[in-house]
Amino acid sequence: MSWLRDPEGQEQQKLTVTYRLLRRFNRSLMSVWFRELEIVDNENLPHEGGIIFVSWHPSGLIDPMLLHAALPGRLSILAKHTLFDLPIIGRMIRAGGGLPIYRLGDSDNIKLAKSKNGKMLENAGQEIANGGRLLLFPEGRTHTESGVSKAKTGAARIMLSAIRHARNNNSAPPTLIPVGLHYSNSNKFRERGAVILERPMDLPEIPPFSDNDAQQTEAEHEWVLAVTESIESELRRASLSKTTWEERRLIWLARSVAYAERSAQTGEKLQRPSYADSVIGARRLRAGWEYYNANNPEKIAPLVEQSKNHFAELESIQATPYDVAAKPEKPTFFGYLTALVSWLWVAAWMLGLVTWSAILGNVPPYQANYLTMWQLRKRGAEESIYGTLKIGIAVIMFPIWWVFVSLAVTVMFLATESPVYILLNKHWLLALFTQINPIIMFFVLMLWWPTSGKLHMKLYSRLVWNWRNLKRWKNWRKNQQYWDELHIRQRNIGAMLIDLGDGLILPGDKEWQDPITGSDDYIYVKSRA
Repeated sequence: MSWLRDPEGQEQQKLTVTYRLLRRFNRSLMSVWFRELEIVDNENLPHEGGIIFVSWHPSGLIDPMLLHAALPGRLSILAKHTLFDLPIIGRMIRAGGGLPIYRLGDSDNIKLAKSKNGKMLENAGQEIANGGRLLLFPEGRTHTESGVSKAKTGAARIMLSAIRHARNNNSAPPTLIPVGLHYSNSNKFRERGAVILERPMDLPEIPPFSDNDAQQTEAEHEWVLAVTESIESELRRASLSKTTWEERRLIWLARSVAYAERSAQTGEKLQRPSYADSVIGARRLRAGWEYYNANNPEKIAPLVEQSKNHFAELESIQATPYDVAAKPEKPTFFGYLTALVSWLWVAAWMLGLVTWSAILGNVPPYQANYLTMWQLRKRGAEESIYGTLKIGIAVIMFPIWWVFVSLAVTVMFLATESPVYILLNKHWLLALFTQINPIIMFFVLMLWWPTSGKLHMKLYSRLVWNWRNLKRWKNWRKNQQYWDELHIRQRNIGAMLIDLGDGLILPGDKEWQDPITGSDDYIYVKSRA
């Protein structure tokens, strides 16, 4: 994972030491939380002027932490004011450029909340006009719905203020950029994620000043509502919004089937695409799906039914479309043996110093985190904040444990009455460890525990992949006829998907024209006929 470089120039806001440290912490945490993370289409970022980034909000604290780590430049983030009262998280949000938004539902004094919000939005607009960068979640809340919730007007109000300030100062105009956040499973450790920077939004001309206050207020209100509606539409497009999670899952699985069939037809070796490429593929399939639903639903009804039945059968045997597509024509014993040796090789490396260090330094707080989450689930914690709670608890538990275990190991190595000290001094080479300065040893150990954890996770990921591959070979050899039937059926589904897709002009094709701001992809899909 390579993070985007910060913009350079005198007009760019300087990054404070505190901000850099917090961002480095977020980047380190996100690189651990996700096994694969990509940032796509950064060429959409303008070279001058302020930027407001808007994103949907499916995963609690993970969303702002990931975008704070991924988006370049000094980023300010609007967050509900109650978060600033939390002892540790509140300090982190404020140090990372957080600005409090006073939601009326969270405030006892609605009039005061409106006054504070108005002042904050005006100040934010001035900052954007001066080249600042702001991250907003217009839905105003995190949620577990499969689609985008109704957007609030805050982003549009700030944008209106920023445009006016920029014109008054003869500054570069600010830009509004939707961000697509995509997770394979944001609440599960070591899943995959992608940040898609969409094209800047085209906004209507702001209303001119009027001597009539009522007319001025009405004109600005209409502009804000129109831009807010466009933001909501853009977020639906950027997040591949669907009515239900089942529809999203069906599109995602169908995308993988189409990709595998395309590889088979062209004779290319089947390889897992990057997560960002998978997101783009899902966007194409969603656009085609919506087009046929709107114009010719009868044409895809049989395909949808076949796909649902096929994916349900795969789920019943705990298999994936990739397992079916990757099946060789004749699964040989040599292939199974190769998979077994690969798994044993990685497993042997797992028994080394890295793994034992990772176990000592990371398993106790990890298990404590797990037990805490188990208790919170029993007490009815909302699913949408599972990832937030996991990270928040980990940020507290892991450093405390690292301090404790570093002190304990330092004492065991250096205390003259310690059995470890006595044992090490029986050999002249091992005795050198007992002569290390205790302060140096403590800080080296503090760095070693998280480092060993990262190294261990890389080995563990390879171990899991090899174990799954070993199970594939075992199943292929055990039920060859059944897998052959699945393979034929999946290829037929893939061929139908490709045939339908090739008959359309979809996102990513040379002839494709991006929809105007506020319009969905499927409206601009055209039949090649």
